[in-house]
Amino acid sequence: MIPPGGAVFAASTSDVPLAFGGIGAVLLALAVLTAIADRLALTAIPLFLVAGLAIGEGGIIDFPVDTELVATAGEIGVLLLLLTLGLEYSPEELIRGMRTSALPGVVDALAGFVPGFVVGLALGWQVEAAILLGGVCWISSSGIVSKVLADLGRLGNRETSTVLNLLVFEDLAMAAFLPAVAAMVVGGSITSTLITVAVALFAVAVVFAASLRWGQAFSHRLAPASDETLILAVFGLTLLVGGLAHRVQVSAAIGAFLVGLAMADPVRARAARLTAPLRDLFAAAFFLFFAYQIDPGDLPAVAGAAVVLLVVTGLSKAAAGWYAAKRDGVAIPGRVRAGTVLIARGEFSIVIAALGASLADGPELGALAAAYVLLTAVVGPLLTKQADPIARRLMA
Repeated sequence: MIPPGGAVFAASTSDVPLAFGGIGAVLLALAVLTAIADRLALTAIPLFLVAGLAIGEGGIIDFPVDTELVATAGEIGVLLLLLTLGLEYSPEELIRGMRTSALPGVVDALAGFVPGFVVGLALGWQVEAAILLGGVCWISSSGIVSKVLADLGRLGNRETSTVLNLLVFEDLAMAAFLPAVAAMVVGGSITSTLITVAVALFAVAVVFAASLRWGQAFSHRLAPASDETLILAVFGLTLLVGGLAHRVQVSAAIGAFLVGLAMADPVRARAARLTAPLRDLFAAAFFLFFAYQIDPGDLPAVAGAAVVLLVVTGLSKAAAGWYAAKRDGVAIPGRVRAGTVLIARGEFSIVIAALGASLADGPELGALAAAYVLLTAVVGPLLTKQADPIARRLMA
């Protein structure tokens, strides 16, 4: 809605140049970082995170940023990253993959959750906080993983379907885990918790069934559309379904993934091509803003525990990815790639940690989660880049 007086921007006229200038400077800085990453043949994610840390609260640069705008752009970036993953596979391929990913999914869950839970108890935290830390360490970042796979040109690799199946298993598990731990933190009854979880799972099933039932027909109607019509339809539907999914306490990322999954050829290929520039733009905003929210002054006190968690869960997650890829008949280089790409934690881990803000150990949980996620988000992509040399050494 246009504000009174006909002004398109809610901010005052004097604020508009500052806002435009700030956004432009951020985008130019991200462009420079991307160019550096390209020159080094690396993904730009670690550079985005370090930049966000530098300009955030307590950082080394006092840089004005419209946090609400960048936060919204970042949330859109996560949806577009998951849309891209969904566009890589058909519903039939996903169903086949999920049938074989139950056991690897459980192994993956234990590989992440158990170390975090044990460390939480070792720190003397209450059980609720330890459970939340287990969740922080369990869930890999779908946003970072999908970005890394795209940056390194591995979306078509054989092991990528294994990684995707594990990510979807994790996200579907979050549909039950998040409502359950949220109810646990506020002291909800067992009955109310079970009802909340059941509603979330039902919503996931409905969205998935709808994508199977009407996805082909929707794609058929979009097939003759112009590129402009197609990008508007896909982008709008992604935001709409993501918003509806979030409204019923389901991951908005799952909704975006299912939108991509519902697309059929030749619309799928066109949608992937048209959304790629939007994905890169908004995803950069997500990684920048994620680190922007972290106060560097909170990190030293939890650095030791974060490093321990990085080493232990990095090894256990890599082993889980190796195991899952081996079950799918993937060769050793693909197993190493699958294991290392799962190390990065991100958006879901922060959401889980935020649920414990009201707990007695909430501040410590938040700081440790931030340090741990930042470490894994930097180390994970770097190790993924070196996966093939690591595999060659293992086979020597």
